Amino acid sequence: MTHPRTPFRVLLLPGWQNSGPGHWQTLWETQFGDLRVEQHDWLHPLRGDWITRLEEVVQEVVQEQDGPVWLAAHSLGCHLVAAWAAVSHNTGKVQGALLVAPPDVAQADFPPQLHRWAVPVLGKLPFAATLVASTDDPYCSLDAAEKFAHHWGAAFQHIGPRGHINAESGLGAWPQGRAHLNLEGKTHGNP
Repeated sequence: MTHPRTPFRVLLLPGWQNSGPGHWQTLWETQFGDLRVEQHDWLHPLRGDWITRLEEVVQEVVQEQDGPVWLAAHSLGCHLVAAWAAVSHNTGKVQGALLVAPPDVAQADFPPQLHRWAVPVLGKLPFAATLVASTDDPYCSLDAAEKFAHHWGAAFQHIGPRGHINAESGLGAWPQGRAHLNLEGKTHGNP
């Protein structure tokens, strides 16, 4: 797999069922050449499989370029970042992470297909991160999102009533979200 050589690489980590047309991740992939981490099974995600796939892609990208890697995660992809960071020896290659709309995996109505994710990894991330949440996300209360940010050592931002911060939120390419990535190198959170 060959990627264009740039001073940095943004890896897109969609959540359950992937990110479809109109989703800010899909638009970033098209507009900025960001790399979507394709998972083997989007419908029945196994945490270990998703961690392994992210590890493979990070190693691949690091071998192809010298610049930093950024992670832009949505929904279950946020929990992937935390789980991967807890076991990977490549976290030092990550400059920072944008964690958008993590679901509260402890909710009673959490989909049964996601049972392998029911216990979240809550360790502090070893790189800078910003968690962005909505005040009316149907999958996570603002309070739960703020607690995830605290556990992960991430800066916390809420953007008002934007649902699950996906295509239905009407954000388009979401330039404000892109700004949270802070590709110029300033850090957020407590690395």
